[in-house]
Amino acid sequence: MGLPLIRPYLEVLNVNETMRNLEEGVNFAVVGATALDTDFLDPMGRYDVFTNFSLRIQVDWFKGMLSPLCNTSSDCRNVLSSSLIVMGPIGGNDYNCPLFAGESFEIVETYVPFVIEAMASAINELIQHGASTLLVPGNFPIGCIPAYLTLYEGSYESEYDPLTGCLTWLNKFSEYHNELLKTKLSQIRSLHPHVNIIYGDVYNAELQLYQSPEQFGFTENTSRACCGGGGTYNYNLSAPCGLPGASACANPAKSIN
Repeated sequence: MGLPLIRPYLEVLNVNETMRNLEEGVNFAVVGATALDTDFLDPMGRYDVFTNFSLRIQVDWFKGMLSPLCNTSSDCRNVLSSSLIVMGPIGGNDYNCPLFAGESFEIVETYVPFVIEAMASAINELIQHGASTLLVPGNFPIGCIPAYLTLYEGSYESEYDPLTGCLTWLNKFSEYHNELLKTKLSQIRSLHPHVNIIYGDVYNAELQLYQSPEQFGFTENTSRACCGGGGTYNYNLSAPCGLPGASACANPAKSIN
């Protein structure tokens, strides 16, 4: 669209031309962030989240940004009404953290309604401040991700999709998250009929890559990570991409992961 790369919020705070940078867009995302606050996750006691900058904190940053951007609430509503708010993807790390720490899948599955409610709360808050166009992506087909394929390596053959090599039960978990999200978005639309809420179906978009990889230019093994620390899927939690023990494939553009 001819726009510059969107700068991270914490970086924008440290530059002098704050106003100009805000008008170009701001990215509030933090790697590893969860939708749920740590006060929900910490009592589980079996794992630590990657970062404390949850969705609620990101929304607080967003609200703090409005002061230099507009002088009155009316001005802010005018600015936000002509802006695209991309809400996520968020929520995946709420599941990644406990699952990779050894929590049972049955327990983690109970988190989904809470994750969706946290997302809905953030969306409603942004709408109250004047947001009128929001793109809300769903979850990815996590059963196709090398990290998860490694974590659950050795599953029964019947649990893998013969076409893609993905773990079907993990993909169904993503579908469960996405169905609850779509239901919640429908409810929000009914409460705010003037707001344009778009569901971003990244699940089916990405699944196409695994179903027909060569059609999209991917010729390497679709289940293996290009950059990683070895093993069946070239994923090793103790040797992530970019750290000692990991190596990269010759042509990353040919790999999905």
